Amino acid sequence: MSNFTTELEAVNTMLSAVGSQPVSSLDAGAEVAIAKNILRETRREVLSRGWSFNYETEVKLTPVGDQVVLAETVLRIDGSTGHNSNLDLVQRGTLLYDRKGHTYTITDTVTVDIIYNLEWTQLPEVARRYIMIRSARVFADRVVGYGPQHNFTLADEYQALTDLKDAEGDTADHNYLTGNNDVYRVVARQSVSRKIRY
Repeated sequence: MSNFTTELEAVNTMLSAVGSQPVSSLDAGAEVAIAKNILRETRREVLSRGWSFNYETEVKLTPVGDQVVLAETVLRIDGSTGHNSNLDLVQRGTLLYDRKGHTYTITDTVTVDIIYNLEWTQLPEVARRYIMIRSARVFADRVVGYGPQHNFTLADEYQALTDLKDAEGDTADHNYLTGNNDVYRVVARQSVSRKIRY
């Protein structure tokens, strides 16, 4: 038996929050489809904050045909500090755009920091738990409205978020003395809040 919460288990937890019976398949009707959509929406929302497990720095991207096409999994992107000084890179749809040059045309390899929208199976357990609990609360609100049907309280959600932040602190390797770029940005008061927010 896996130590990780599966997507099916997460959906069944959401169903139990509104008093519905568990299912054995993720293709089990309209209520399950709604739960799956909320779980996916919540996962994207949580991951867009940026965590050590879905945030990569100094990723090299090479243009193809004078454009940099981004993967569908890219939630946010920014030029890495100390690189691409002649460009001001932002994401527009699935293309990289240079605001300084007002163009999608990029001819050289660029170095960027990326926040990814990971699949459920790629998430650490502590992230899965927080997303599941938050999703269950949202699902209960949308399906039956706030009330005694909630199996999870704000305190449960807050505790799950606290656990996620604790795990982040243990694994993110933020160390000012090592010259870590993330910490440098905080100390320099640059726009790290656009990348990693706790």
